[in-house]
Amino acid sequence: MINGSTIWKAEPFLLRPAGKDYIWGGSRLRTEFNKEIALEPLAETWECSTHPDGPSIAASGVHKGRSLKEILEEHPEYLGTHPASGNGGLWKAGELPVLIKFIDAKKDLSVQVHPDDAYARLHEAGQLGKTEMWYVLDAAPGAKLVYGFYHDITKEQLRKSLEDGTVEKYLQKVPIRPGDVFFIEAGTVHAIGAGALIAEIQENSNLTYRLYDYNRVDRYGHSRPLHIEQALETANLKGSAEPRQPLRTLRYKKGFASELLCRCRYFQVERYLVNTESVRRLAGFRTAQNSFQVFLCLDGCGVIFTGEEILNFFKGDCIFVPADSAAMKMHGKAKFLNVRC
Repeated sequence: MINGSTIWKAEPFLLRPAGKDYIWGGSRLRTEFNKEIALEPLAETWECSTHPDGPSIAASGVHKGRSLKEILEEHPEYLGTHPASGNGGLWKAGELPVLIKFIDAKKDLSVQVHPDDAYARLHEAGQLGKTEMWYVLDAAPGAKLVYGFYHDITKEQLRKSLEDGTVEKYLQKVPIRPGDVFFIEAGTVHAIGAGALIAEIQENSNLTYRLYDYNRVDRYGHSRPLHIEQALETANLKGSAEPRQPLRTLRYKKGFASELLCRCRYFQVERYLVNTESVRRLAGFRTAQNSFQVFLCLDGCGVIFTGEEILNFFKGDCIFVPADSAAMKMHGKAKFLNVRC
């Protein structure tokens, strides 16, 4: 209480995503994750984003109808603090450091590479580079992804293989299955293969350099642009060991279990399995830096209670939890990704 008044604390709120109709997309985000977006195909949904190419919108609470960027500009305290942010421990107001997506790859994505922060700052007007993590939600029989090269390759060899259409023989293709986790560091040549349904956590960036696009054309008969020179400058051309799934340990607490999927300088991702009538103090799973959190519901449903407020959630929902939010408890049975910085 302050002068007889209750201290108001921010409440978690649902986000409504932006959608993308890239030519390789399908319809599963609509049919299986209830994404009511009038795009065909629906390739991606940007679930938690302040990026100008696809900002998400608050879909519940006192900020309903406003963009997440606007909300965070007005309430920078929602982001919390982080010692690596370079601003006295504060994030830049209005700019979420991560971008969270669902991806439905009905067809192969282009073979591509993302620059690192240093290259992007120098050559892309100060933008961030893009390191990302994939969590495989589902995979058709035989589905694969591209992860680097089988062996070392020179720029000249790579350029020639792109010109004569033989590049695929150099690309390392890795089988995938539901539950797999892949860390894609900036500079890694990669592609999601047909039949994969993915949750992606990445830096807040939309920089992609396409190396190869299978000679496809869009609905208007146009080839999508390639960025071969930029890709050759930024790609790691060393042969990559086939990525192995890390050992993961479920930690059990009353009513839920959690496991660490990925921790890097840009984000930390855990998977939560909730099966209880009441998980108390959910907001207490917080780093020492008092970071915001994002809960991406992969399956199930339930209710979050914060004081007198009630927030219903379902499969596919994305929930933004401001730093130092009101204490929460959860009822339901669900599977989440929890993202924080």
